Amino acid sequence: MQNDEKNNDLQQSLKQYQQALLQNPKDLETQLNCGNLCIQLQRFEEAAGYFRRLARILKHRDLKSYAYSRDALCFSLESMGNHAQNMGQFTFAAACFEEALENQPNNAAFWYNLGNAQRELGQLQQALTSFKQAIKYDPNDADFYNNLGNVQRELSQLDLAIAAYQKALQIKPDLHHALVHLVHQKQHICDWQGLDAQIATIRALISNVATTQDSDIKVSPFAFLSMPNTRSAEQRICASNYVAQNYAKLFKIRESLNFNYKQNKKIRLGYLSADFRLHPLAFLITEMIENHDKTQFETFAYSYGVNDKSPARKRLEQAFTHFHDIRHLSEIEAAKKINVDQIDILIDLTGFTQNSRTGIVALKPAAIHINWLGYPGTMGSFRGSFGGGLGDEMAGEPLFDYLLADKIVAPNQADFCEKLLYLPCYQPNSQREIGKSTEKNAHNLGENFVFCSFNQTFKITPEIFAIWMRLLTQLPNSVLWLLDCNPWAKANLQREAESASVTKNRLIFAPRVSIEAHLERHIHADLFLDTLPYNAHTTASDALFMGLPVLTCIGETFPARVAASLLHSMNLPELICENLQKYEEKALFLAQNSAEITRIKQQLISQKQTSSLFQPKQFAHELEIILEALLRTLVIK
Repeated sequence: MQNDEKNNDLQQSLKQYQQALLQNPKDLETQLNCGNLCIQLQRFEEAAGYFRRLARILKHRDLKSYAYSRDALCFSLESMGNHAQNMGQFTFAAACFEEALENQPNNAAFWYNLGNAQRELGQLQQALTSFKQAIKYDPNDADFYNNLGNVQRELSQLDLAIAAYQKALQIKPDLHHALVHLVHQKQHICDWQGLDAQIATIRALISNVATTQDSDIKVSPFAFLSMPNTRSAEQRICASNYVAQNYAKLFKIRESLNFNYKQNKKIRLGYLSADFRLHPLAFLITEMIENHDKTQFETFAYSYGVNDKSPARKRLEQAFTHFHDIRHLSEIEAAKKINVDQIDILIDLTGFTQNSRTGIVALKPAAIHINWLGYPGTMGSFRGSFGGGLGDEMAGEPLFDYLLADKIVAPNQADFCEKLLYLPCYQPNSQREIGKSTEKNAHNLGENFVFCSFNQTFKITPEIFAIWMRLLTQLPNSVLWLLDCNPWAKANLQREAESASVTKNRLIFAPRVSIEAHLERHIHADLFLDTLPYNAHTTASDALFMGLPVLTCIGETFPARVAASLLHSMNLPELICENLQKYEEKALFLAQNSAEITRIKQQLISQKQTSSLFQPKQFAHELEIILEALLRTLVIK
C-alpha cells in the first residue's frame, strides 16, 4: 500500500510539473524535475527525452548541470536498453547503448551491452570491436572476456576464443559458463589435455543443481550433451536449469499475452527454424514438406535465420504454403504473429543449437509445441523441482509439449520432460544432388583401404581415436579420411597419430566443398567409422544415401543412438555394435573381408529404394497420422 501511495504521489507531482512546463516550456528547473520524477516512476523513455533536451541546452552554459543531465540521460538509456535486450528487441537495445556511448565513450558496461545486442543481431565484427573496447576500459571483468570468446568462436577464431575463455577463468575461476565454452571449443580443436577433469567438474556442477537447485550455474545444454560421459538424467537437469535461467521472464509475460487457440478446417502446421537455407536441415526436410497433404494441412515456415538466397532456400520458400521471415521480430512479436496465424501445431527444428530463439516457444503461441531434429535431447521443464538426486522425475511444465523420436533414439520416457511421439524412424530425408564423378587418386587416397569419418571434430574423443589408430596399425595399407574442420584440429590429430606410432600422412583431410561434391566423394571410401557418444546424424544419412556402410556403437543418450536408428531403418543391424570392443573387432573384420563390404554396399543400394529413410512421401504421411491423432485428443481452451 505504501508503494502504491508513493507512486500516486509521484505521478501527481509529475502532472503538476508537466502542466507548469506547458506554461513555461523553457524553464530548465521544471524540465529537470520532470526528468527526475520519470526516472523514479521508471518511465525511462520520457526521462531520456527531458534529459536529452537539457544536455543539449546546458552543454555550453553550465558544465555541472550538463554533466548531471548527461549522466541521467545515460542511466535512462541503459535502463531502456537492458529492458529491450530482455524482451528480444535487440535493434532498439543497440540504439540505446550507442546513444549512451556518445555521451560516455569510456563506459565499459555500455560497450559490453552494445556488443551483446550486436551479437544477437548477427553483427559479429561490430560486436568483436565492442567487446574489445569494453576490455580496454575495464580489463578485469571476466564476463567481457567470455563474451569476446563467444564472438571469436562464431567467427571461427577458435584459438583466440579459447584464450579468451582461459583469461575469463583466470580472472574468475568459478565462471562456470566460460569453463563450459572452453571445454566445447577444446573438443572442436581436438585438444584433449585436461579434458576429462574439466568435464568431471562440469558434471559435478550439474549434480549440484540437482541437489541444491542452485540455478546460478550456467551450462549450455548443447555443449553438455556433446561431452563424453554425460548421462541422460544429467542432460535433463541441465536443460531444465537453462530454461529456468533464460525463459522465466517470458513465462510470466505469456500470462499477460493471454493467447487463444481455435481449431481450423485444415490443420495449420508451423515449422520454426534458423536453418531454412543451405544447411543439413534442408537435406532432411525439404521433400517431406513438399509432400505434406495440402488438402488436410496448411504449412507455415517461420524463419529467423539468414536468407542465403541459395537454391535450397528458394525451394523451401516454395515448399511451404506460407513462408514468413521473422528475423527482425522480437520473441514477443514473433509469438504474436504465430498466434494470429492460429497455428495448431508448432514444430521447432532448432532447439538449443546455434542461433536458437526457443524463447518464442516459451510464450506458447500455438495449441501444441513439438521439439524435433535440431536438438537431440530433452528441452527441459520450467519451475522444475530437481528433487534429491539425478534419478528423480522432473516436476513443472515442460518447455515443449512433445518430442518426435523413435523407439531406438528415445527408449525411456523418464529421460525426457516432453511426452514422446514415436515415428517409425526419427529422421526424414530428401533426395540429394550428387556432383560430377572424380577419381580416387584426386583425393590423395592412393590404393588403400579407406576408413572415413566425416563427423565434425568435436565428436572425436580420445577413446574413439585410439581405436582408429589401432586399426591403422593393424592394417598397413589403410588410411583414415577425415573432414578438415579447422587447422588446429588437423594439427592436433596429426600429433596424436604420431604419438600412437601412426605417420601423420595416413590421416587424409577432406577440404570443405559443395554438398554435391562432398556426397560424390563418399564412393571412394570403404567403411564409415562412427563416433561416440555423439553419432553421425545427417552425416550418417549422407553416407548411407551414397551406399557407404556406417559402423556405429550404440550408447545410452539420444545423440549416441541416432546412427543405430538409421541403420535399423536400412535393415542393417549387423553394423550396430553394443560396445567399443565389438566396434573395433567389427571394423577390423570388415576391413579384412572385402566380400562382406561388397555385400553390405549392394544391400544399401537396394534398401534405398524401399526403406522409409529415403521415402519422404511415406515419411510425411506417417508424420501426418501422428499429428492428426494428437489434435483429436486436444481440447482447445
